Amino acid sequence: MTGDDTVAAGRVLLVEGRDDFHVVDHLRRSSEMPDFHIIDKEGVPNLLQSIRGEIVAEDRTAVGILVDANDHPETRWHALSDRLRAALITLPENPAPDGTIIDGRPRVGVWLMPDNQSCGELEDFISGMIPSDDAVWPLSQAYIDGIPLEDRKFTESKILRAKVHAWLAARESPRPMGLSITAGDLDIRTPDARRFKNWLRELFSE
Repeated sequence: MTGDDTVAAGRVLLVEGRDDFHVVDHLRRSSEMPDFHIIDKEGVPNLLQSIRGEIVAEDRTAVGILVDANDHPETRWHALSDRLRAALITLPENPAPDGTIIDGRPRVGVWLMPDNQSCGELEDFISGMIPSDDAVWPLSQAYIDGIPLEDRKFTESKILRAKVHAWLAARESPRPMGLSITAGDLDIRTPDARRFKNWLRELFSE
């Protein structure tokens, strides 16, 4: 293992799924970032269960936790607080709007997608990166809105996810969310994207 690999192994970001992994990976490739490893925990239950072990791992200097708020941000925050308390880390009562960071050894950070305040998930974050002048985005939204309720295979809480993936499917070269960042289809200069990148930089800096 090289010196750089050793440093990166001490800094880990825990994510709940493959899409999160690739979005963060492509976002950091498109920006100046410190080195860190991204670990896909393949689901929130696995991620929650792994928190204490990841924090107490040898040579760990920083641990980030990235999860969707979904419909109940407070419930998700309380679940994270309970797991971190078992590792002797105390979260504040509420998430910080710019991402929570607890200094210590290791430094611990938490980001609730999309913006630490709202209900939602990764696709809500991605929708905010679609350029405001994109001509296809209104059409993608109208297409999903036009599907009769009885024919929808998604719940109302997942309607934005459906719209984002309809928009992705209409790209010149349809591609996953992460690759759409590298391809320049998404704007990484939006306020939420900047806040997220700044959180990653602060969490994983020396």
